Amino acid sequence: MNSKENAAKVKASPIESVAAFIVDKRKAFYLIYIGLAIFCVFSRNWVSVNEELTSYLPPDTETRQGLTVMEEEVVTYGSNRILVDNLPYAEAEALSERLEAIDGVKSVEFDDSEDHYKRGMALFSVSYEGTATDEVSLNALEAVKSALAGYAGDVYVTGSTGVSDSANLASEMVTVMAVAVVIILLVLLFTSQTYMEIPVLLMTFGMAALLNMGTNFFFGEISFVSDSVAVVLQLALAIDYAIILCHRYTEERERMGAREAVVTALSKAIPEISGSSLTTLSGLGAMCFMKFGIGLDLGLVLMKAIVLSLLSVFTLMPGLLMSFSGLIDRSHHRNFVPKITALGRFAVKTRFIIPPIFAVVLVGAFVFSNRCPYVYGSSTLTTFHQNESQIAQQKVEGGFGRENQLAVMVPAGDYEREGRLLRSLEHMEGVENALALSGVEALDGYMLTDKLSPRQFAELAGLDVEAARLLYSAYAVEQGTYGRLASGLDNYGVPLLDMFLFIYDQMEAGYVSLDDAMTERITELHEQLVDAKKQLRGENYSRIVLNLSLPEEGEETFAFLDRVHAAADPLYPEGVLLVGNSTSDRDLSSSFVKDNLMISILTIVFVILVLIFTFQSAGLPVLLILVIQGSVWINFSFPYLQGESMFFLSYLVVSSIQMGANIDYAIVIANRYTELKQSMDRKDAAVEALNEAFPTIVTSGTILASAGILIGFLSSTPSVASIGVCLGRGTVISIFLVLCILPQILLLGDTIIEKTSFTIKSHLPIESHNGTLFLDGHVRGYISGVVDAQISGVLRGSMNAAVSAGKVKEAKDEQGKEAQTDETRMV
Repeated sequence: MNSKENAAKVKASPIESVAAFIVDKRKAFYLIYIGLAIFCVFSRNWVSVNEELTSYLPPDTETRQGLTVMEEEVVTYGSNRILVDNLPYAEAEALSERLEAIDGVKSVEFDDSEDHYKRGMALFSVSYEGTATDEVSLNALEAVKSALAGYAGDVYVTGSTGVSDSANLASEMVTVMAVAVVIILLVLLFTSQTYMEIPVLLMTFGMAALLNMGTNFFFGEISFVSDSVAVVLQLALAIDYAIILCHRYTEERERMGAREAVVTALSKAIPEISGSSLTTLSGLGAMCFMKFGIGLDLGLVLMKAIVLSLLSVFTLMPGLLMSFSGLIDRSHHRNFVPKITALGRFAVKTRFIIPPIFAVVLVGAFVFSNRCPYVYGSSTLTTFHQNESQIAQQKVEGGFGRENQLAVMVPAGDYEREGRLLRSLEHMEGVENALALSGVEALDGYMLTDKLSPRQFAELAGLDVEAARLLYSAYAVEQGTYGRLASGLDNYGVPLLDMFLFIYDQMEAGYVSLDDAMTERITELHEQLVDAKKQLRGENYSRIVLNLSLPEEGEETFAFLDRVHAAADPLYPEGVLLVGNSTSDRDLSSSFVKDNLMISILTIVFVILVLIFTFQSAGLPVLLILVIQGSVWINFSFPYLQGESMFFLSYLVVSSIQMGANIDYAIVIANRYTELKQSMDRKDAAVEALNEAFPTIVTSGTILASAGILIGFLSSTPSVASIGVCLGRGTVISIFLVLCILPQILLLGDTIIEKTSFTIKSHLPIESHNGTLFLDGHVRGYISGVVDAQISGVLRGSMNAAVSAGKVKEAKDEQGKEAQTDETRMV
């Protein structure tokens, strides 16, 4: 019977049938992916990107509620702080007037005080006629920049208008991606076994990345963080799936044809890759439970990226391997990855020394990581790379200090209460100045919100008393408050702001005619009054704006927020809302404790469940988690030891990714060790496990660490750069621990692993034979390769394996001849 007929009689398993279908129908899959790629080229432009991290605050936080109210009730005009250096004061005055004359510029604040001019530096506070994102504001900013073109090199523009964090980050990620691809090519050239497998890997990942970007529109809207860094993180997290299949194919190709090699490799790789991806998905899934919505946003985008990477590896890459098989066969090169036998032997010899030291380090890392100085805003964070806006921000803040504004949203309709609160806030320590309608002077010492009687208004406006009474009566009728005139018209008070606006409307309608001087006066006031009302009073809420001399965050600032509430709550039992960077930071700090605990527990629980299912042991997952969790603690000890601030989001994101992705390195070594110790001494198994796992770990680990470090060093967005630095550092630490510490822990904990196994294992002796052997039984071990199967036949060669059932006999010469005949007949 020939081999083809024998193979035809062997019934393929379901997974082998699926693999064969994918390989045989590869051209159909090519067409599907080409169609999807064309669709995604267009659909990637449909993705709506959210640039405001504050929109991801939990809906029950004060900041989120206050922002919603503020957006609905009042208008916040766009503005910029523009510093011009080396400018004489007289020229600065003239420049201020020219800027104010530009279309779209509402006002320019500038004077000779140190708030606006010092040491040859002029600071112009420019406000526009629209919000920060309105076209009128953006066009006005461009005109302002053109007017300042003659001062090139000395102009620094800061503020929300004209600044796009997503655009800056997207531009930086292009650079990160380009450098990452170069590094990946170098790593693959070093670790691959054939040159032509590299284009296959890049095409597979390129398709997965395009699919992920093109399907993000399913979410409706994603954050600028997810939009920018997902591709790089997808590459770093998922390229090892393609590498695993590639290496499997290379192994199988040595002993079978191209098609059979691809089918066999895919059928073996699907369970292995799927199991590996589950730990990564578990870590990312834990992020979705964060109260801070950015965790759900980033988690979903990256989980989708992992799933699409798996689909590309399972359904596109097999066809590419088949199509490129000829070129792959002809482009083999020698293995550049060295053996690390010396490291393995050192680990074995120091197994009673290093683990106790690691235990001490682990305790210290746990303590230090819990003292990590977390921050919740970007004001105290620095990045290795700085964009133009950040450089300008440092220049302005270095010369004139940092702005820290706080908005207090109070129920509208009672100017007297508002005025009392305003006066209370103005005298608080930490408040530089306060602005509210009740604090704006109108005419002759009267505030805009002061209530004037008809006689008082007549004296202020130079009107006849009877004319003033007539206006007040008309106002009462329009407002539906005519019943309040029962106590007498002369006792009826109307806020000056409301009366001026009412008179202007009546003038425009032709119902009221005043003398020229008064008409001009009211007309001039009208635009200012309307602007003030838009910015400071809504239908249901009024806004009080405080400029603080306090830092953006910290105990002193958070205590000040409590004092504001203490002053406002007695006046407004219905409650007030505080809005600003300081309140946002406090809300984030409050949710961080819960998010941190939840993410840590869920990540560990999810990963342990996957590991228990994978290894059928309760003890081994605990040992693996101990190593990787140790790497997380060590990673976040660095900020404390270096005295640097750590952005809270970096911890939540990186701890999840580090646990979910880096645990794969520990799994690779543990798998190899548990297999090898069945057929050799445990010490030798540990050494050989390191040698076999090193190529996979060094490939995947180098790529993930490089991606993180590149993001950290090339991104100017503090939150993103912080994530990159921590991810790169954490991956390097994880690689070191799994290569240097894990083998020793596996050796010392071998008894625990065996005793906590869910399957009954018989500890059978290892039998060694050479020559011609009769095999009849279940054999596990090395027989010119690893065998774990029911065997009945003859072996010529060497055997070093455990026999759990049946027998092994060494053949006599005459029996050997008979056995040879039987063997030939079987084949």
